[in-house]
Amino acid sequence: MSTRWYPIYQRGNPQLRVFLPNFWLKLVRSEQKQPPNVVQFACSMEMTRHDVKSYLENIYKIPVVNVRTRIALGNTKRDLVLGYITKEEDTKLAYVTLPNTMKFDFPDIFPTDAKKKIEDDKKSLDDAKKNHKKFLDKNKDRPGTPGWFSI
Repeated sequence: MSTRWYPIYQRGNPQLRVFLPNFWLKLVRSEQKQPPNVVQFACSMEMTRHDVKSYLENIYKIPVVNVRTRIALGNTKRDLVLGYITKEEDTKLAYVTLPNTMKFDFPDIFPTDAKKKIEDDKKSLDDAKKNHKKFLDKNKDRPGTPGWFSI
C-alpha cells in the first residue's frame, strides 16, 4: 500500500495542499456464480463497508443497497530447496449489492471477432513455422554452408 506523506510546512503563501485518501477499488470477476445485481471488488484493507458504499455512491454515483466484505487469505508456499515459507498478501473483497432493477454484466474484453482474429494469427504463425522448417530441411545438406541452419 502506498502511504502519502504530506509536508508539515511549505515555504511561500498560500499553503496549497491536496489530501488524497489511500483508498482504492478494483473490479474483480467473481469465482462463484453471483446474482446479476451483485458486483465483486478488491479493495484496500483499511476500507470498511461504509467506506465502500460512500465511495461508490459519491464518486461514481452508483446506488448501493448492501455491502459485504471479507478478507481472502494469501497462499503460502514452501521453497523446496531451502525450506523457507513465503506468503502472498491478503486481499479484502467487497460484495456490493445493487438495486434489483440494475444488472451488471462483466465487460467482454475479447469479443468473438477478436477471438477469430487470434485464431487466424495462430494459424498464420503455424504456417510460417512449417515453411521455415521446410526451408531448413531443404538447405541442411547444401555444400559450403556452415552448420547454423541445423536445429
